[in-house]
Amino acid sequence: MVHELSRQEARRIAVRAQRLDAPRPKSLVDLVRHFGVLQIDMTMAVAPSADLVCWSRLGSAYRPTDLEALLEDRSLVEYRSVIRPGEDIALFRAQMAQWPGRGRLPDWEHGIAAWVEANRACREEILQWLRSEGPLPARELPDNCAVPWRSTGWTNHRNVMKLLEFMEQRGEVAVSGRNGWERLWDLADRVYPDSPVMPVEEARAWRCQRRLKSLGIARSTGPECPAERQDVGETGEPAVIEGVRGTWRVDPEQLGRTFRGRAALLSPLDRLIVDRKRMAEIFEFDYTLEMYKPAARRRWGYYALPILYGDRLVGKLDAEADRRACVFRVNAIHRDTDFTEAMTDEIDQEIRDLAQWLQLHIEFA
Repeated sequence: MVHELSRQEARRIAVRAQRLDAPRPKSLVDLVRHFGVLQIDMTMAVAPSADLVCWSRLGSAYRPTDLEALLEDRSLVEYRSVIRPGEDIALFRAQMAQWPGRGRLPDWEHGIAAWVEANRACREEILQWLRSEGPLPARELPDNCAVPWRSTGWTNHRNVMKLLEFMEQRGEVAVSGRNGWERLWDLADRVYPDSPVMPVEEARAWRCQRRLKSLGIARSTGPECPAERQDVGETGEPAVIEGVRGTWRVDPEQLGRTFRGRAALLSPLDRLIVDRKRMAEIFEFDYTLEMYKPAARRRWGYYALPILYGDRLVGKLDAEADRRACVFRVNAIHRDTDFTEAMTDEIDQEIRDLAQWLQLHIEFA
């Protein structure tokens, strides 16, 4: 059976699955376990993305120190620049052991594997340093790479950083914490829980199931993503969305449920919208993170926060946290639709709650 959904039904499934309906969830650890991933981005225009994602669900009861405590006691761990439940490392151990993978691999993966092998001596020296010295940032580890890392981007010649990231994928090292924005690296067996190895295909199926529970509705296939995919394979049940091409997969537990929405301000990297193609197809929302654009070419602002109201994305908040001046400066509210009086009141209250949570005085331009 293929479920026939309206766009509104699809949106409500997505919003409920992301815990952005009413009432708010209560537990941070349960929230992250439900998500499976919490993306790390330390941009401080408003607040780090992970903190914004948690605040938008839990409200002002959330404190960044709560997240730090869960990372410190290893209830949560960082793997490939996202935060995951510690027990979920079991879903990656077989993949780590097979790195870079089995079967036919693309040329670029063979190239990475050859580069890591060419720098085996440096890799072994890094492991020895960490074994004797404990957690260290990349800048304090020896760079004795026989072959430098070549890139047309900002990672060119950043040999140790790239080697550590591939060693992380191999299950040899792990991020044990952060000193500000700087990652501290240690031996993986000192950081990750001692969990059994789950076979690759079984682990992949578990991750797809978790992903669909978190997203509610998603494509079965999609492009490769560095840390966490957006597609869900054949898990769930097939569905079509009115006015949208193709077949989707839907979490059957989300079907037929009542919906009660609310206002929410979202991180630009929120899982509800980070898949920009899905965002455009289901929510019909025009949005781009513009922090990398020249100021003159920005339509909505450096780090505009999408505004959710009920099951619709209705606008963008152009605001910034000026911590030196102790001010949360609201530059503009870009409305994609006419706001009713009730919408205006609820969204304004959410903006004021954000300023209060940041412990900044609000200032409207």
